[in-house]
Amino acid sequence: MANAPVQRMSQLMAKTLRDDPADAEVLSHKLLVRAGYVRRTAAGIWSWLPLGKKVLSNVERIVREEMDAIGAQEVLLPALLPREPYEATGRWDEYGQELFRLKDRRGGDYLLGPTHEEIFTLLVKDQASSYKDLPVSLYQIQHKYRDEARPRAGILRGREFLMKDSYSFDLEDEGLARSYALHRQAYQRVFERLGFDYRIVAATAGAMGGSKSEEFLAPADAGEDTFADCPNCDFAANTEAITYELKPVDGAGVPAAEDIPTPETPTIETLAAHLGVPASATLKNLLVKVDGEIVAVGVPGDREVDMGKVEAHFAPAAVELVTAEDFVGRPDLVRGYVGPQGREKLKYIADPRVAPGTAWITGANKEHTHAKNVVAGRDFEVDEYVDVVVVQEGDPCPLCGTGLKLDRAIEIGHIFQLGRKYTDALKLDVLGQNGKPVRVTMGSYGIGVSRAVAALAEQTADDKGLCWPKEVAPADVHVVAAGKALQTELALDVSQKLAQAGVRVLVDDRAGVSPGVKFTDSELIGVPQILVAGRRAAEGVVELKDRRTGEREELTVEEAVARLTA
Repeated sequence: MANAPVQRMSQLMAKTLRDDPADAEVLSHKLLVRAGYVRRTAAGIWSWLPLGKKVLSNVERIVREEMDAIGAQEVLLPALLPREPYEATGRWDEYGQELFRLKDRRGGDYLLGPTHEEIFTLLVKDQASSYKDLPVSLYQIQHKYRDEARPRAGILRGREFLMKDSYSFDLEDEGLARSYALHRQAYQRVFERLGFDYRIVAATAGAMGGSKSEEFLAPADAGEDTFADCPNCDFAANTEAITYELKPVDGAGVPAAEDIPTPETPTIETLAAHLGVPASATLKNLLVKVDGEIVAVGVPGDREVDMGKVEAHFAPAAVELVTAEDFVGRPDLVRGYVGPQGREKLKYIADPRVAPGTAWITGANKEHTHAKNVVAGRDFEVDEYVDVVVVQEGDPCPLCGTGLKLDRAIEIGHIFQLGRKYTDALKLDVLGQNGKPVRVTMGSYGIGVSRAVAALAEQTADDKGLCWPKEVAPADVHVVAAGKALQTELALDVSQKLAQAGVRVLVDDRAGVSPGVKFTDSELIGVPQILVAGRRAAEGVVELKDRRTGEREELTVEEAVARLTA
């Protein structure tokens, strides 16, 4: 076995910190900075120090090995990209302000790539001309760029990040399904090797487009995604992807709609209190502007509107809430008393819970007045039904009806069956077996490589510091010299023996640093095994500590080397 390197902390470009960074919001941000893995360069932009780069490279290696195992071929495309391909697919505008746009000295428009569907499509268009050239899967591990409005949580949400993106190209939908399944299985192996606790959930395609989409989520308090899990069946989905069937009811027996005086009740809470009814009996009508046009969104009064779902439904149009100024000059819009009835000129979308035949108390479009017995489909029409409510704990599972459980998670991977969105826009055809052009179909598959480092830190850290799984740790063993010359000599000797046996070693040989600080740093840095040359160094005895369990054992140097190389 080849010698492994020994990294001496006396020579390491990294300084540990006792205190959390002032701007740190989540555990991974605090610990990765304190342990000397990363340093902030600017908002959302990070530098990787030697320990951090080792972890990042280990994640890359595992991802690369599993991609190669399914026959995917690695390439490297530019990060600086021309405008034209993204304009052809509409994403130059769809990405909005998140896209880094720039001009060269001749006035040409460019962008920093957020994803590379267009460029991979053009690459295959240049290289593949016949059905014999397909199927093919290509991937790269490369930096991506998104101009986040509020970069936060350290490397969890940055403006520059490292990502593995791969793309499959097939002749038919059945081939796409096979490529998708291969990537899905490869992702499972990647995340199992990385040591993640993860879930695979149904997801929305968003700006990527396409049909089927699934996310790989790592449950964590710092997660920005909320997913729902059914405790009774195998249903799992990002809450943004949960949809419910429209179930009309019989409203024939509901009396005619009737206006009722409701002074000073512009909110659902004040209305329900005034009438002595539950909020669920009322109909909330939220007004939004879609590319400047006012649209009403109807949901039961006890539910909140998920603006993410509304934005996804109307994408790429810009969606924003109305303001007080939007009511000026609109006598038909009575603030706090808007109802859907008589609104032929106002587009009205509603959640499936506002099904035909359901009766509601809602605004009467008059000051201090509401209407009761207002029936969907009789007194007002819904232009379009869209799942727009915020999913709550206990909502029924769409498959079996059992109450759903909700949890927070970090998205670590996302896979899409894109279909022909990009190949249509960029006209990617090959000659089929019959000599006629065949439009190619695509899949897109992403893993957040740098994000995976932070997500692992979130899931595996404890109250003492980082606690890396073996495959991604910056070293296999952290050797600590407790201070005296004899102990340092023994620590360096055992480090060399371990390295010669192929064990990656980080040795704390710093002079003038107290044993207490070294022990604290060893737990903060989070290497799986800690080997201490301490009070029994003169006897050739060291202490081996498991970082995760805290179990300790005194061994001779020979026993320790044998144990760590087994």
